[in-house]
Amino acid sequence: MEDKLVTLAIRTYQRAQMIKSVLEQNGIETQIHNLNLEHPEMAVGVRVRIKESDLPRALAIVEEKEKDWELEETKDEPPKGRKIIIPIDLTDQINEVCLYGFQFAEKLRAEVIFLYAYFTPAFTISSNNEISTYSLADSEMLRRIVNTNYADVENITNLINKWISAGIVPDVKFRFELKEGVPEDQILEMCKKEKPVMVVMGSRGKKKNDEEIIGSVTAEVLEACNVPVFAVPMNLNIKSPADIKRIAFLTNFDQKDLIAIDTAISFFDREKLELIFIHASQKKDTWDEVMLAGIKEYFSKHYEGIKTEYAILNREENLNQIVQFLEETDIDLVALNTKKRNIFARFFNQGIATKLLFNVDMPLMVMHM
Repeated sequence: MEDKLVTLAIRTYQRAQMIKSVLEQNGIETQIHNLNLEHPEMAVGVRVRIKESDLPRALAIVEEKEKDWELEETKDEPPKGRKIIIPIDLTDQINEVCLYGFQFAEKLRAEVIFLYAYFTPAFTISSNNEISTYSLADSEMLRRIVNTNYADVENITNLINKWISAGIVPDVKFRFELKEGVPEDQILEMCKKEKPVMVVMGSRGKKKNDEEIIGSVTAEVLEACNVPVFAVPMNLNIKSPADIKRIAFLTNFDQKDLIAIDTAISFFDREKLELIFIHASQKKDTWDEVMLAGIKEYFSKHYEGIKTEYAILNREENLNQIVQFLEETDIDLVALNTKKRNIFARFFNQGIATKLLFNVDMPLMVMHM
């Protein structure tokens, strides 16, 4: 049975050629599809395709090489200004996401970058020596898709300007970036390039069905993003970051949790905050309570005015006890610091951030310190 081709990545033509070269040096046969030779000005993603049996090894190679390339590209870059990225998909949730994003931007004195990622159909009409090209009809279809997306961006821009004029959202600088490709890939790529202080995204909360869970862009970004991500659920009663008072922080006593907690506090009005530190343990351990009491005392001393408390929950009862505790104690925001995991770990085992995303109807802030 012939080994079918699968898409490994969607990149610019230059980056796709780099990936192709590296993979072939490692003995992996690679093809480039969807290169528009007739109209090179069309900014369409180039697909890197390989045999399905080579996928695990190719992913590991490309992930490692792209880290090296990114470090090389950014080592001489000047420091960036403060930015907040708001990925949008033209859903009904854009109002809530914009409101939070603009209010965070006002507090942090940041620029807002809207990222609108769209995905075009794969065209591989003709092929010559491993490179597939578009026909003229394909190019015209792609041009219509791009023009439609630019029209959508113009409509959203006009809407946001009306909101600013009406005082619905703060008057902060904003701009749009229109990118072709897989949304989660484009979001993560832009975060590496722009180095924002935060990403603000929408989520469906616990009413998502199974099909939506599998393809959730927000879940993928929560697990892999290198900057804090603030997920806003639909129909949220809390309409402003200024209204967030009670923050629950899930901790495993990692030293970097202190940095993450400090980062979370910086986004809000600390004079009004209440911090609840939560640790889930398989069995009762006096040392856990000592550690939580120490964290509580540390933040009470360093942030006068912030109320602090802690709770130890039973890990054997899995997520249910955590969700019940959050709902019963009127938590406004759940925050946690978690380690980034590779694509296979995320595929076979959902992380705590993803589980919370789909099981609570409250904002979620995830950091990877």
